[in-house]
Amino acid sequence: MRKVFLFLFLTCLAVVSKAESIKSPDGNLELNFEVKGGIPVYQLTYKNKPVVKESKLGLDLKEGEDLLDGFTKTKIETSSFDENWNPVWGEVKTIRNHYNELAATLTQQAVDRYIIIRFRLYNDGLGFRYEFPQQKNFNYFVIKEEKTQFAMAGDHKAFWLPGDYDTQEYSTVTSDLSEIRGKMKVAITPNSSQTPFSPTGVQTPLMMKSKDGLYINIHEAALVDYSCMHLNLDDKTMTFESWLTPDAIGDKGYLQTPCQSPWRTVIVSDDARDILASKTILNLNDPCKYTDTSWIKPVKYVGVWWEMITGKSTWSYTDLPAVKLGVTDYSKTVPNGKHAANTAHVKEYIDFAAKHGFDAVLVEGWNEGWEDWFGKTKDYVFDFVTPYPDFDVKELHRYAASKGVKMMMHHETSASVRNYERHMDKAYQFMVDNGYNAVKSGYVGNIIPRGEYHYGQWMVNHYLYAVTKAAEYKIMVNAHEAVRPTGLCRTYPNLIGNESARGTEYEAFGGSNPDHTTILPFTRLMGGPMDYTPGILDTRISFLPGEHSFVRSTLVRQMALYVTMYSPLQMAADLPESYNKYMDAFQFIKDVAVDWDDSKYLEAEPGDYITVARKAKGTNNWFVGNTSDENGHVSNLSFSFLDPGKKYIATIYCDAANAHYEKNPSAYTIKKVVVTSKSKTTLKAAPGGGFAISIIEAKDAKELKGLKKL
Repeated sequence: MRKVFLFLFLTCLAVVSKAESIKSPDGNLELNFEVKGGIPVYQLTYKNKPVVKESKLGLDLKEGEDLLDGFTKTKIETSSFDENWNPVWGEVKTIRNHYNELAATLTQQAVDRYIIIRFRLYNDGLGFRYEFPQQKNFNYFVIKEEKTQFAMAGDHKAFWLPGDYDTQEYSTVTSDLSEIRGKMKVAITPNSSQTPFSPTGVQTPLMMKSKDGLYINIHEAALVDYSCMHLNLDDKTMTFESWLTPDAIGDKGYLQTPCQSPWRTVIVSDDARDILASKTILNLNDPCKYTDTSWIKPVKYVGVWWEMITGKSTWSYTDLPAVKLGVTDYSKTVPNGKHAANTAHVKEYIDFAAKHGFDAVLVEGWNEGWEDWFGKTKDYVFDFVTPYPDFDVKELHRYAASKGVKMMMHHETSASVRNYERHMDKAYQFMVDNGYNAVKSGYVGNIIPRGEYHYGQWMVNHYLYAVTKAAEYKIMVNAHEAVRPTGLCRTYPNLIGNESARGTEYEAFGGSNPDHTTILPFTRLMGGPMDYTPGILDTRISFLPGEHSFVRSTLVRQMALYVTMYSPLQMAADLPESYNKYMDAFQFIKDVAVDWDDSKYLEAEPGDYITVARKAKGTNNWFVGNTSDENGHVSNLSFSFLDPGKKYIATIYCDAANAHYEKNPSAYTIKKVVVTSKSKTTLKAAPGGGFAISIIEAKDAKELKGLKKL
């Protein structure tokens, strides 16, 4: 008996003290986990290079014993998993979900409770989360702060946004980690709602590059019933620590067991293209919750929007200084004459969409209340069902249907979230009754209930509530000013788009840096697609008189963004009259797909350039796009991604030799050539420019007549 007891004691001791490790399926990544002095810690290496040095794990609770120390390992489980799944829409037809897993059960014997920390190691990165099983002494708890650390191995180059509880609409700053503190003040530019929290706080996804050539991306996956995570940097040790968004009284999360945190993710490679191609964040989300997804369709649309953004037209019907729903009688008011969402004008957009093969038309400013919606923190500001007198909902439904075009609804909540939930069922039913199957929602301003933030647990739950409620009505959602995506579109694929970053609208407000679109795919798009609203071909906004902002891009790069900025929701954002001026270039926007069977990242360097080739869903046609920074870029392009033995017609849209995003943005060339999988070419993107290529499989020799081989 004494020998048996001694054996069990030594076995238990080994579990408590021994470091555990797992490797990725390809062996390049290695995770090490152990409990040191009662504190759980982990390390991550890639090809024997340190990615995350020894870092602590745990949570600080508002009441009772913290989940920071006093732990012993009481159980270690390892396993492997490998499957293929097909997304409802996406960059590829099939996604492989292949990882090795380590689940560590940690017990705080002093208070008789336990948690699980689960690690999943993929070929391109790590995901880990905290799990809180239901148990006798652990049921309800309030998070004071999550204390997850990411200790960097050096003073990396970083592409960062100021940490903020209310906005991601900042311009990305590129600097070493040690420079963040000194650059923070200038980086915080004005916004309609903003709450920065620290001189070294940054947002996720955070993209970095080490001095020895590792690309590292930190984010989170499956953000559900939890506060959004930011990162706070200790710039003496180059260690990030998680920093959750608080609620109105400063608490960071209210949880009841059984529950879990979102996954914390570290994507890493020595090739930047692997970061863009990673599907780890999607894989860490649950499979689709819907049995029927036939109503969820990628959308290419036009809309009554850019003319209001630029100031040519207005959202509001009148120039009254204040209005009250149910009190203001719009039939007795004087129209301002600039209201864009009127029946006759919207019909012009419907005609344009029908003529050029677009799926839908978005209309903003159609409903009563726009006169004083902005910045007033009104509770009852919109009802989402009452149109202005000049907007005939029934007639436009009939007219659009006759043309084979869908109408896209707009719900601006002005951040009065209680009011939106008050009206949501009625608003969604109104959409169904009038032929709308997609909604663009907005949350501009300070949140009501007052004191809540855009990225706190309460709002995170609201955004998901809006998406799941919309699904009951078979409605797709494109949420603007919502929390940044964390891959939930896998689970809820009617979440077809988000803004959650500085979009094209800022080109009318003062502009974005020329490198902006070479960074966003490495940051914002890691968690899901963006409604970036590209396609501004009149980059000088020439329809406006006098001095004003301009789009910091060449015309050709605006076309390329349909490929480089992945989204199943793509807007041709310019005015119809602008497209009529550049109809030969507009052809690419008409042709380019919005859903894909395959994607190849041909070349990439964050902040400098990205070149992508994508294969259109259900076809053998490919589209290529390149976006480049203010220095331009020369691409030595190979067409080896094409099927061997087949011939294709490539239409190549390029910046002209003298093109420049500032000096000569509208200079471009177009040529048609025959290409095969053996074809190669050199293409030059202008400063702030790019190139776009449509590659259509030739069905017979007649199509090739008169065309030269590349």
